[in-house]
Amino acid sequence: MTKYLFIALLLTSITASAFQSPAKIYVWRNEQGVLVFSDTPRPGAEEVKTKPGNIIESATSVDTEVLDINPQQLEEIYQVVINNPQNNATIRDNTGSIYISGGIKPQFKQGFKVQLYLDGKPYKKPQIHSMFSLRNIDRGEHKIKMDLLNEKGKVIASSESVTFYMHRASVN
Repeated sequence: MTKYLFIALLLTSITASAFQSPAKIYVWRNEQGVLVFSDTPRPGAEEVKTKPGNIIESATSVDTEVLDINPQQLEEIYQVVINNPQNNATIRDNTGSIYISGGIKPQFKQGFKVQLYLDGKPYKKPQIHSMFSLRNIDRGEHKIKMDLLNEKGKVIASSESVTFYMHRASVN
């Protein structure tokens, strides 16, 4: 008995799926020029011809106009830090030389540049890395800061200002 019931149910399901008509798919461009696909026709839409067997029936109808199909671009937030010298460091060098190193997170991208500021003024031109070698710096207190510039030269991140003291031997 159960064997016959099983066979009857199997035959019913096979014949029901064979006689279903495939859903139609329509395509058009919205006001922004983006292609929109839907199973609901509208004026100006064209029917998309599909091969048999490539159609999945849905139990519900979904309005695809409300979907955001444009890829989201995540804006990366950059951080710039000055690693060396540390804040309030004393540099003892009679030539007035100092080496400055910075760090950038996330990873430095091609096209970005770093501008170093010494005592509020740009130090030379922006460069493609965060290592600077300064020469003949006068004795006394100095402040440095770094700005990260994108490909268009816009500042996208700045470091905190770091104070250092240059000690050089004086000749009387």
